[in-house]
Amino acid sequence: MAITLGPNQYGKAEVRLVTVQREGTVHHLKDLTVSTSLRGDLAATHLTGDNADVVATDTQKNTVYAFAKEAPVGEIEDFALRLGRHFVGSFEHITGARILIDEHGWNRISDHDHAFSQAGSEKRTTAVTVQGDQAWVVSGLDDLVVLKSTGSEFHGFPRDEYTTLAETNDRILATAVTARWRYQGDGIDWATSHAEVRRILLETFADKHSLSLQQTLYAMGEAVLKEREEVAEVRLSLPNKHHFLVDLSPFGLKNDNEVFYAADRPYGLIEGVVLRDDAEDAGLAWHTLAAF
Repeated sequence: MAITLGPNQYGKAEVRLVTVQREGTVHHLKDLTVSTSLRGDLAATHLTGDNADVVATDTQKNTVYAFAKEAPVGEIEDFALRLGRHFVGSFEHITGARILIDEHGWNRISDHDHAFSQAGSEKRTTAVTVQGDQAWVVSGLDDLVVLKSTGSEFHGFPRDEYTTLAETNDRILATAVTARWRYQGDGIDWATSHAEVRRILLETFADKHSLSLQQTLYAMGEAVLKEREEVAEVRLSLPNKHHFLVDLSPFGLKNDNEVFYAADRPYGLIEGVVLRDDAEDAGLAWHTLAAF
């Protein structure tokens, strides 16, 4: 029986980085969580403990901080590309890099020059893979919580001896959107593209009369691809944040879709991919979302 070393990578996870860019009395805040992973010919360190080819994870962390000082962070996609290309270009034995960045939003308080309030749980994300002279960019958002109080139905599903869910022609539809979209190329206005994709996702959720969350998922992805040529495919994960009618009949009261209780678990989880049939091959792009 032969035993061999399989795919591997290593890096520094969740480096917290906050930068303040000062333009006189006006300050601009960036709040990021950066994770780096390097790949390459690293058999020696695994098999013999020879660390000659290991760029220390502490070095990776320090590089994040140094790059943030040497030039403005800018858009997270550009920052991730700079980091990934640095690691691959600076160390001969490092052939690939994966950079993950979450951006935590802050809003300026009443147009104050240097006071901010946190925007909430929603995060802007990017995952960049650099392999040799190629690069793939997958951006997205996490925990965009949305709700519509009508315009959603769910009926016509199979029923068996274990089915208790009532069919409905009018329900609350709520979810916390996790979205990832793969870009074609890297010469893109990242900020505008992200804002537009987010707008399209929100407007489609609001406007689409939904017969199922699956139908809504497809409509959201389809709308993005129709309007944004730079996007090759969209992946969505939509937990169904259930809202159930409260039975008020014991109190002699009628509940006409007015009083609900929100159940946080268990929940339905609807996931899917919407893609162009002529999109370039994903290659390593989606490896940025997985361990390897």
